[in-house]
Amino acid sequence: MNLAEMSGLDLMRLGVSLPGNMGDQGIASVIPMKIIEADEGRVVFLATADARHTNPLGSVHGGFAATVLDSATGCAVHTLLPAGVGFGTVDLNVKMIRPVPFEQQMRAVGEVIDRTRSLAISEATLTDMDGKIFAHASATCRIITPS
Repeated sequence: MNLAEMSGLDLMRLGVSLPGNMGDQGIASVIPMKIIEADEGRVVFLATADARHTNPLGSVHGGFAATVLDSATGCAVHTLLPAGVGFGTVDLNVKMIRPVPFEQQMRAVGEVIDRTRSLAISEATLTDMDGKIFAHASATCRIITPS
């Protein structure tokens, strides 16, 4: 299986199918996230904040929510891209609504709301498993096509 020859959607769906899918590589070693759904323009992640994610005041650092939402918005965009085409987040706007709790599974749903040839706009919401909103983000991603 050559990952470089897979579309973004196929890569995300491969991630869904793997046990512990994001493993302990890269950002997932710091922010444990698991992608559980991937469709065209939409992804769902699960993530849980733990003691590694504290700020100096002892609560969950806002970077936890921002990172999970950045992953959800970006991966939603990636599901629309063919093999060999990448993206980069050029703008991420996060609104923190309430403090993220420790050791409680959270759900992040990312969706693309518009796409042009060179840009994609996506948004994501971080909720608890009952649907209560903790943070919301919008992102602009630049589509990177090899020359």
